[in-house]
Amino acid sequence: MKVIDLTHTIKENMPVFPGTEPPKLAPASTFETDGFRETLLTMFSHTGTHMDAPAHVREDGITLDKFPADKFVGKAIVIDCSDLSEGDIIDISYIDKYKGMIEYADFVLFKTNWDKYWDTPKYFDKFPVISEEVADYLIKTNKKGIGLDVISIESIDSEDLPIHHKILKNNLVIIENLCNLDQIDSQLFTFCALPLKFLNSDGASVRAVAIID
Repeated sequence: MKVIDLTHTIKENMPVFPGTEPPKLAPASTFETDGFRETLLTMFSHTGTHMDAPAHVREDGITLDKFPADKFVGKAIVIDCSDLSEGDIIDISYIDKYKGMIEYADFVLFKTNWDKYWDTPKYFDKFPVISEEVADYLIKTNKKGIGLDVISIESIDSEDLPIHHKILKNNLVIIENLCNLDQIDSQLFTFCALPLKFLNSDGASVRAVAIID
């Protein structure tokens, strides 16, 4: 069994969505003073590799703490979109390439290799995003969720967030800011993205991993 970490490390001065404060990690207890070490972690709920709940954009949406834990674990497939350039759209043709396997996946993860720009200004530029037709496919086939190695499933300057609304209205979850998807071949594998469980969570940072048998 091989476990691949798909999660960016939370640290100060890390990339965050424009307008969001980066996390703060402050010593709360020290070995010298207290005999143990403890850190005060202050951050927004959509920091780093994280999961969006339906409640993120919908007043009537379910929060992550209300989902059973099996919502966050399942079979997944990585869709290779690494040939796309700035501003390109992930259209249904990428789904069609994986017919025969994608039907058995609970999660569909899109590899654009944009995570190579993590910690650079380019990470916020015109990254590839999914089309409405792709969103409709994921909904129609009852997937548990969608994941990408970019900061959002739609353009960073989108104001109404129509793709977020479409997907989250149907109780799929969205995992953003994944990394290391290039380490996974075109095969089904076990995917785990377990969000921090706090009350009324509109989103939460996750530790996402791929388990390859």
